[in-house]
Amino acid sequence: MSKFKLKLATFFLLFSFSFGMVSDVSTSLGVPATVTAQASKLSAKQKKKIKKINASLSKKQKAAKKWIAYRESGYSYTAKNGKCYGRYQLLKSYLHGNYSPANQEKTANKYVSGRYGTWTKAKKFWQHHHWY
Repeated sequence: MSKFKLKLATFFLLFSFSFGMVSDVSTSLGVPATVTAQASKLSAKQKKKIKKINASLSKKQKAAKKWIAYRESGYSYTAKNGKCYGRYQLLKSYLHGNYSPANQEKTANKYVSGRYGTWTKAKKFWQHHHWY
């Protein structure tokens, strides 16, 4: 009987996902619901700027940067947490009033370079302290 209940629960869960009946699932998993929508809102010009800013990073460094961005904000450039803002949860004072995605990327690279040297070292620190 327990196999039947498990199958039934799985069916209802899949059904709910399919028809949007489950709300706040992405939020409960730690991913803001607007992540995909926000990423698509970046203009081609902004995407080009960001690509140029991150061009000097290796594939490994980009992966570590992305990993941190997910844990800090769920990739959101507009995430807020007290005095911290954006994709990398930088202090607002570091951004000097310019909250654009390009400035967040550039400032995050500068911050990590100065404090840790590399994004992989910043990730390792984050894994031990749950902040960077």
